[in-house]
Parts: sequence; structure tokens; C-alpha cells
Amino acid sequence: MKLLKRKPNRLKGYDYSKNGAYFITICTYNREILFGNVGEDSISSRMIDVTFNQTIEEYSESICEKYIIMPNHFHAIIFIGQAESAHTISEIVQAFKRHSTVEYIKLVKQGVLPPFEKRIWQRSFHDHIIRNEQKYQEIWEYIDKNALKWEEDCFYKKQ
Repeated sequence: MKLLKRKPNRLKGYDYSKNGAYFITICTYNREILFGNVGEDSISSRMIDVTFNQTIEEYSESICEKYIIMPNHFHAIIFIGQAESAHTISEIVQAFKRHSTVEYIKLVKQGVLPPFEKRIWQRSFHDHIIRNEQKYQEIWEYIDKNALKWEEDCFYKKQ
């Protein structure tokens, strides 16, 4: 049996700990709707909001100016600044996924959130290196208007 070869997600040879801006997208496992409806202030979306901000604070060389929590995915622009021990964008995303999964499981055990299948997040994540101000503005606007265009979104899944 021949296994499919997984396409590499990261740009070959690029140093993802370099200072710069990165646009990331993280999807839920099987694109399941776990974070409420668009614009809804749900318990799960609040938990994701708090967990993401706490994770960013752990990495002092990183900031996030814009992000959005969608029903089955998450977009953010993350800046990695100069630091002696700069972390990679992958380390930051993995920490966020780990922390948010722990918090989600706690809420499931408390009976606050419904159980999920296997895991919360899909393996890996999508990234785009933001190389100039024009691209930054385009991505910022995309994130800003993402909720308004939910039904046209490539991640849209009817509830």
C-alpha cells in the first residue's frame, strides 16, 4: 500500500524565528463547529480569546494586533520581534493549541461544553509570511471582514 506524501506546510529554508509578521490560520479537527456562531459571545469563543492572549503574553517577543475566532477556525496576525531566544511561529501556535485543548477539556468535564471527536485542532496550521505593508493591510482587512463573509468562506460549514 502506497501512502500519500504530506505536502510541507512551511516555506523551505525560511527561519520562522526571524522578526516579522505572520498570518496564521488554525482549523478545528474536521472543521467541526466548536466556537459558537459568528459574532456570538459563547463560552468556547471566550475561552479561546483568553487562552490566545495568555499564550501571546508568554512569548514576550511576540504581539498580535488582529485576530478573529470563527466557528471552526482562527485567524491571526502575529509579529515576532527581536529577542535573544526568539521562538518560532510554530512554537507559539503549538503552545496555543495545547493550552486551549487543556481548557476545552476542563469545560467538557464540567459539563459546560459538548465533547469533541478525537481532538480540537487539526494537525499543523496555515501560515503566510507578510512581506510588506500592502499585504499586511489586505490581510488585516480580510480578518476584519471575515465574520461578515462567513457563508462565502472556504472554511464554511453549515450548522
